[in-house]
Amino acid sequence: MNIYEHCPVYSNDMFRLELVSAEHCSDLLKVYSDISAVPLFNSDNCGGDNFYYTSYERMKEAIDYWLWEYSRKGFIRLAVVDIEKSVAVGTVEMFRRIADDYFSDTVLLRIDLRSDYEKSQIIASLLQLLLDNCFDMFDCCSVTTKAISIAQERIRALCDMNFRHSDEKLIGHDGTEYADYYIFVK
Repeated sequence: MNIYEHCPVYSNDMFRLELVSAEHCSDLLKVYSDISAVPLFNSDNCGGDNFYYTSYERMKEAIDYWLWEYSRKGFIRLAVVDIEKSVAVGTVEMFRRIADDYFSDTVLLRIDLRSDYEKSQIIASLLQLLLDNCFDMFDCCSVTTKAISIAQERIRALCDMNFRHSDEKLIGHDGTEYADYYIFVK
């Protein structure tokens, strides 16, 4: 199945992952205006966007852009919906990265969560759902994600899920080197 032609919904007992839509705008504004969460988002190679949005209009523009990228097969951005509360509490971006560096032929995973969801057990549940499905979504043998040193709960979850820290640098479009990546090899 081609993820860019049909986006399934994935779920476990805690989360539902579904293609982001305008319906998620109000919920996601609470994520992307969360001053405690924004520093943990991975904005590497994103043209200077730090993903701090404080208006409904700006959040809607971001969602429209994410859907445009999906339509052109650039990446997929899924809303992370808390099943119990029926509210979007973050997003997950994924794409197969092909590059001339160590992090080529991997699923690059960006996880943006509201700060009250930045807990190791919660992140591990989300990671398990992603790992159970992302190798079928993309033809890759590894998954790579970023966690900066202050993201201790995220790092704990990554280590618990057998991701390992890499000293290798991810090289951006303009040659910028980015650090703090963790990789899971199938």
